Amino acid sequence: MVRAPRNTPPRARPWRLPALWAAAVTLAGLTVVLLCRALDADAVTPVPQLLAFLPWLLVPAAVALGLAALARWRTGMAWGVLVLAVTGWFLQPYGAAASPAGAPVAQLRVLTSNVEFGGATDELIAAVHREKPDLVFVQECDLPCSTALKERLGDRFPHRSLVEATGAEGSAVLSRYPLRPAAGVAGTLGMPGAVAEVEGHDVRLQLAHPMPPVPGGVDLWRSELGALRDYAAQGAGTPTVLAGDFNASQDHAAFRRILDTGLRDSTRLAGGSRTPTWPSVTAPPLGAQIDHVLVSRDFAAHDARFLDLAGTDHRSLVVDLTLYGSR
Repeated sequence: MVRAPRNTPPRARPWRLPALWAAAVTLAGLTVVLLCRALDADAVTPVPQLLAFLPWLLVPAAVALGLAALARWRTGMAWGVLVLAVTGWFLQPYGAAASPAGAPVAQLRVLTSNVEFGGATDELIAAVHREKPDLVFVQECDLPCSTALKERLGDRFPHRSLVEATGAEGSAVLSRYPLRPAAGVAGTLGMPGAVAEVEGHDVRLQLAHPMPPVPGGVDLWRSELGALRDYAAQGAGTPTVLAGDFNASQDHAAFRRILDTGLRDSTRLAGGSRTPTWPSVTAPPLGAQIDHVLVSRDFAAHDARFLDLAGTDHRSLVVDLTLYGSR
């Protein structure tokens, strides 16, 4: 006698539901961040903090896609592919890269460095001797740092615009070229400004160091980036260098609004866009590019190099520029 086959119940897969939920929650969070990026809004914590590391959101997106596939959740798989595609689209460098008009009139080397409460002062001074910049922008230069810069670099940089203060509030702009005083941009941390005379051409110089977007401080961060945006917008027609620790990347709407005034990120022009500068303990493999040298359309950038200095959580940036204009 032939027995009828028994209906074998499908094997239980207890991990399918947790995998589905983990994929859904991850993709939902990533979608919120990407929607804010698409809508040109920095929103509220934790969106600004996550936007700083937008390229690295590809990792959780890929994990969520894998979990959706493991759970055989077709909607989630399509959702994961879409999140990966949109994130990849936003990785493109932001801003134009058009060549300046006119004739070249000067070559400048610019160095910007956050020395973290003065901890990297000696390393910075050694880097200045090696790199021989024409302009140096220093953030978090405390009182001993300010004194050291004047005593040990005074011969090379006889012209200075300083905010002499303790801790992170101190800042310095050092110049080989004669400087005229300028008001600078008001902020919680020192952001001095000046006007340099470069081969007979006025060049506006402004150090950037807005407060970071820490939880509870996003509005202040946005406001101080807005003040830098206003400074940039007021300089139409005058060569401008705006450099420092912006505590913002090109994925932050408040930073893109500065670029929308016509300034361009020199690392974008020199092919180093999205090279992480913070935190130095994990950069360059992992981090965010928050240290920038922004220039008006009067400049071309030929080379951008990132320096690792001991004693600071930021990488320094050196950029070679050419100033264009009528002779």
